[in-house]
Parts: sequence; structure tokens; C-alpha cells
Amino acid sequence: MNKEKNILILGIESSCDDTSASVIKNGFLLSNIIAGQKVHESYGGVVPELASRAHQQNIIPVVDQAIKQAGVTTADITAIAFTRGPGLLGSLLVGTSFAKGFSLAMGIPMIEINHLQAHVLAHFIQEYDQPYDPPTFPFLCLLVSGGNSQIIKVNDYLDMEVIGQTIDDAAGEAFDKCAKVMGLPYPGGPFVDKLAKEGNPDAFQFAKPRVANFDYSFSGLKTSFLYFLRDRLKENENFIEERKADLCASLQKTIIDILLDKLIKAAKETGIREITVAGGVSANSGLRNALMEMAVKYRWKMHIPKFAFTTDNAAMIAMTGHFKYLKGEFIGMDAVPFARMDIRV
Repeated sequence: MNKEKNILILGIESSCDDTSASVIKNGFLLSNIIAGQKVHESYGGVVPELASRAHQQNIIPVVDQAIKQAGVTTADITAIAFTRGPGLLGSLLVGTSFAKGFSLAMGIPMIEINHLQAHVLAHFIQEYDQPYDPPTFPFLCLLVSGGNSQIIKVNDYLDMEVIGQTIDDAAGEAFDKCAKVMGLPYPGGPFVDKLAKEGNPDAFQFAKPRVANFDYSFSGLKTSFLYFLRDRLKENENFIEERKADLCASLQKTIIDILLDKLIKAAKETGIREITVAGGVSANSGLRNALMEMAVKYRWKMHIPKFAFTTDNAAMIAMTGHFKYLKGEFIGMDAVPFARMDIRV
């Protein structure tokens, strides 16, 4: 283990459409800056070419702001951690290229970060003057986002095993695509969550695919939802507008039920009661409330991240970089990003 007095990790996140930079000092968060990209809203989804161009425009101002907010200088940085994958290749290239340039200029090592591992390790981000109650090993993590729906058994900071995952679409994708069918803006998940609070979650029933083991499937739900609306619109062309809140509440309940059924099964079969949730969908209020109810029912110790650490952010990248730095896990200038990466890599 490295015995340096101060370890300052600069984290860079550019896997999708958020450009983010963060500084962590000895495991404590000093700054976490995120620049979003509103350009994609009119397209109903992220446009990869536009995303990579926006990253090129945003990355230097974002890093500059992160370092200034942290109250340090570039000379203080011990190592730079960057998202190597998974994600959009063009977006990842921007972050990877910046990390290489910064590493060469400052003469410091680079640390590659698996984006999925970082989501899990967001639970270990420490903030000054804030309560700190991280999960203890081993624990289960329900990782849910627009691109991933997984149940992960976490044995140590860098020792993770996927024991269940979606065989087709992710939960976040189901939220967004069903929202699009209802005419809601992109990203649709937050809008569904907001409207669901006003609706009846038992108003409508949608398909819950049966998949073996701890795996998920959401493609059948999307098809069921689409056909249901098609049939109702034939009877009443105003059906969606008249029942939008009920539709959102019923859709959200179905997705949450699918997610929790497998999580409950995994907790029972592994005997693990230390449970966490991570990823963009973990910001969903319905999922958070349902998880807390399950925690009481099954006597889980439940860990739910702050909203700031649910979506893509560099704080989780820098935090993971801190743990990898302590183990001396660095990478050379031949590093290339990967659109797909297994969580164990």
C-alpha cells in the first residue's frame, strides 16, 4: 500500500453525454463538476457524434473548474483516473485522450476505470462533515441504468461478480422508450417518476417476463405496453392524455416489481442482507421507497446513494481510482477505450 501523505486523484468521466471531472484527496471528495448536453433532447435520445463533439468542448473547462473548486493545482494531482468503458466509443475517446495528455504533461500515472465498477463504488465516496456509513463486504448491488440492469455480488472494492443481468433491454431503457411512446420528453424516466406520484399503480397490468435464475428481461414489457396503448387508442384517441398518470404509475410499478423479485431471490439464495442500489434508475423515488420497504420486511441493511452520485459522475471514477492507486494498478499510453466491458475487467 502506498504511504504517501496525500493522494489526490483527478477523475474523468465521459462515457455517454455527461462530461464530468472530480478531485478526491485521501478518499474524501473535494469537487465534482458535471456538464450535461441538452442538444440530445430534441432527438429523443443520445446522438453519439453530437455527444463526442460536446465532450471536446466541455472537458477542459470542466476539469479547470473541478481543480479550482478543490482548492488545489494541477501540480498537486497524484494520478488521473478515466473511464475506459463501457460507453459510447467517441465519447470515451475524448476522456481517454485528455487523460493521456494530462498524464504526459504532469508526469503522473494513469488509472483505467470500469464505469460499472465505479457506479458500485459510489457508495464509498466520503464527504467532509457528512455522515459516512458504507456497505460492508460482501454485499449485493442492484445496478440499474439506461444501459444496464444487473445484480452484482461485491466481495471487495475491486472484486465483483455479476450474478444476474438483463438478457435484452435495461430497466432505464424501458422507462425511456415507454415514456417516448406517451409523448414525454427525453430522458423519460424522471418524467414517468413525477407523473407516477399522481397515478394509480394498480390501474393497468403489463407483462412481467419470466427469466431463469437472477436474470432480467424488459423487451416483453415494452412490447406489452406498446400493444396495450395501440388497442386503447383505437377506442379513444385521447386515452394517453386522459390516463397518463395512471399509465406512468402502472408502468413504474411493473418495472420495480421485476427488479425487486430477482433481488429478493438473490438475497435469499446468497444469504446476504447487505444490499445497495446504484446507477441512474436508483434516483427513481418509487424504486427507493420500494427498496426501503423490502429492507424492513427482509431485515436488509439498505444503502441508497445520494442523488448526485446516481447518474454518471466523475466522483465515482476518482473514488475507484483511489482504490486502484492504493493497489498500484496503473495503465500505459497504449490504453484504448472499449464500448463494452465486463465488470470484472
